[in-house]
Amino acid sequence: MAGVSINELPENILLEVFTYVPARQLLLHCRPVCSLWRDLIDVVTLWKRKSLHEGFVTEDYDAPVADWKIFYFLCSLRRNLLRNPCAEEGMKSWKIDRNGGSKWMVESLPGPHGKDFPDSKVKHYFVTSYELCLKSQSVDLKAEGYWEELMDKFRPDIVIKDWFAARTDCGCTYRIRVQLVSANNIALASFEPPPVTIPQWSDAEWTEVSHTFSGYPPGVRRIVFQHGGKDTQFWAGWYGPGVTNSSIIIGPKMTRNPAASNSSLGRAGTETGGHQ
Repeated sequence: MAGVSINELPENILLEVFTYVPARQLLLHCRPVCSLWRDLIDVVTLWKRKSLHEGFVTEDYDAPVADWKIFYFLCSLRRNLLRNPCAEEGMKSWKIDRNGGSKWMVESLPGPHGKDFPDSKVKHYFVTSYELCLKSQSVDLKAEGYWEELMDKFRPDIVIKDWFAARTDCGCTYRIRVQLVSANNIALASFEPPPVTIPQWSDAEWTEVSHTFSGYPPGVRRIVFQHGGKDTQFWAGWYGPGVTNSSIIIGPKMTRNPAASNSSLGRAGTETGGHQ
């Protein structure tokens, strides 16, 4: 009995087979095999199927997608690019830029004169002192899987988030700065809202800060995330703002209301006025 070539299978069967092949293998090893495979691997239908198979979208997903292949890769890469965001490993992975007063400290939630975090899975936080404390991480995008053409041509949304809180018994000032940086260490875009000062005897509730970088210039190779603060009473110990659950997440561009701000601060969603 004569053998049957895989290329004699109907195209819809080949597409179904390719749906289960890892994406990088498809592009690196399968696509160069022949023109038929190249054309099938480039077709939109395959990447929509793979997105459905991986659970990135549902059958009723109807938002516009400019490029389903890029959409798939961005979804597969999607994760928090900051390491140790919730202080589970002490100060590991963070660069200490300023270590004033009694220096940075890690405490367990809710902490002295504090409140529990909204997400019960978060157990720890970083806390500052009576002189300025700042810490940072620099994320190398290529090392994290985001190749240069992806960042320069498609410029996916970069969403940064942070959470901070004061103690009830002491006022404090919180600050954050996030920069998109070129290979030559030039800041191409930045988010740096004015410092937030919380008065003594506040409710100590945790507040979320968020900002979405979109439409930024090409050439972004690193993301530098820095945050911290100090107390306003100048008390020895750890009475400054606590910070935790920080994140940098890169994802497909999402359709948004043109009138909506890309930045928000607080439980009521007050705009921060940060720079994109």
